[in-house]
Amino acid sequence: MGILSSILGFCGFGVGTSIGIAIGYYMFIYFQPTDVKDPVVRPLIEQDSKTLQRLLPEIPQWVKNPDYDRVDWLNKLIENMWPYLDTAICKTAKNIAKPIIAEQIPKYKIDSVEFETLTLGSLPPTFPGMKVFITDEKELIMEPVLKWAGNPNIIIAVKAFGLKATVQAMKILAHAHPLLSLQATSLTSLDHSQVVDLQVFATPRITLKPLIPSFPCFANIHVSLLEKPHVDFGLKLFGADAMAIPGLYKFVQELIKDQVARMYLWPKTLVVPIVDASKAMKRPVGILTVKVLRAMNLKKKDMLGSSDPYVKLKLTEVAIPSKKTTIKNRNLNPEWNEEFNITVKDPESQALEILVYDWEQVGKHDKMGMNVIPLKDLTPDENKVMTLDLLKNMDPNDVQNEKSRGKIVVEVVYKPFKDLETERDLDNPNAVGKAPEGTPSGGGLLVVIVHEAQDIEGKHHTNPYARLLFKGEEKRTKLVKKNRDPRWGEEFQFTLEEPPTRERLHVEVLSSSKMSLLHPKEYLGYVIINLADVVTNRRINEKYHLIDSRNGQIQIELQWKTS
Repeated sequence: MGILSSILGFCGFGVGTSIGIAIGYYMFIYFQPTDVKDPVVRPLIEQDSKTLQRLLPEIPQWVKNPDYDRVDWLNKLIENMWPYLDTAICKTAKNIAKPIIAEQIPKYKIDSVEFETLTLGSLPPTFPGMKVFITDEKELIMEPVLKWAGNPNIIIAVKAFGLKATVQAMKILAHAHPLLSLQATSLTSLDHSQVVDLQVFATPRITLKPLIPSFPCFANIHVSLLEKPHVDFGLKLFGADAMAIPGLYKFVQELIKDQVARMYLWPKTLVVPIVDASKAMKRPVGILTVKVLRAMNLKKKDMLGSSDPYVKLKLTEVAIPSKKTTIKNRNLNPEWNEEFNITVKDPESQALEILVYDWEQVGKHDKMGMNVIPLKDLTPDENKVMTLDLLKNMDPNDVQNEKSRGKIVVEVVYKPFKDLETERDLDNPNAVGKAPEGTPSGGGLLVVIVHEAQDIEGKHHTNPYARLLFKGEEKRTKLVKKNRDPRWGEEFQFTLEEPPTRERLHVEVLSSSKMSLLHPKEYLGYVIINLADVVTNRRINEKYHLIDSRNGQIQIELQWKTS
């Protein structure tokens, strides 16, 4: 019976299993579930933005946001330069991290924290997109999207209580500035451990300022965060995942967020100096006051009659308009007694050029003579009256300089700014300094800087220049030929007895062409600026729409300096 029951049981199991499989296969093939619906297939163009971002989380920013630009050329450049950039970035990171670590380690009773090995590996970061902001100030603002899945080797040694522990970071995935990932790693270096799969998401803002006229064209790099970064990583202690401990993961993550935000969240910034701004920008360091007294025994240039002399003053190494005296008609021994103030940027290398011309109503003005005064020969704050021989040029080997052309008498004094004023201007490039000595006590100095114009166009020619009219005085910029977007960058000064709270500045843009006989001068637009705001705010830098111009704009900076 035992054998028979076993055989029957085995046969029953086999028959039952076969019947069950057959019934299940039949139901699977011929019966459809009622709670399952066919998926709705819709083209991507019909999806909303949130759905697209959920379906395509890695879509580049330049596709999702029109403010971001595609920068494939930059990715190719970084790929080729990465071995050299790796060394430079690591060196900069060490220099930045040293003072931060020195400030933090006393709080945790740690003797030292040092980088034993620091390399970002062979795989460079990539930029899926970048946003660039244009401002009217001397700066460039960028918000790059940076992704980096690299193979770095970062080993940090921690010494405390006579013991040494190391932290090794590997398999880093970062979405931000590489320095942020390095600093996040250093915050976890408290034991013998290994940081793995680090991910950093941040929104950095990189500002290059101030912009300067020498390579690399900016003095400092300012890095800040617009919001707290998101940091995610794994931490292995002796082979075990420490982040699996309940509550530790969130605590460490929030700690890193708060530490990084405390140091670099806007308006706090990380400043990386590149060049010395004081030397590169050549900011004004003093005022040269020149008083043209008189000239003697000038040689006439006209075939008939006498000459009509006037004097032009300008400093070397700067592209600013020359100062001119009035014209003395038919006079070979003129007296002017006219005073001018000229801004000095480098007294060691600059020189004052004095040129005497004979004014001509038609044609080019004839040069009567010249001479030069090196500023390094002047004693600061000391008036000096100088009588100079007029020469043809400054070539000492030119025999024509031996010919007498007359003399000119000038009084000069160089007044350097105080060191405190210069330092303050360098710390804040937009700061407005004090007016030079000799400015009326109840008034001040109005500085007008004509930067540039845009989208200006004449009917017959476009050779624009700007003309300033203020309280009966007229000043002009240089003429730029055949340019709808001229850049002048010229500075003009008006010394006033009282604040111009009720005054207005008239600025007009004109075009001039000697080749056009029917239309030698053309009007391109104008703007009238009330000066009450500049007296209140001390400085204004704005773009103004030109009246009588279709799309023209002009950028003008105004400064009000008081003594």
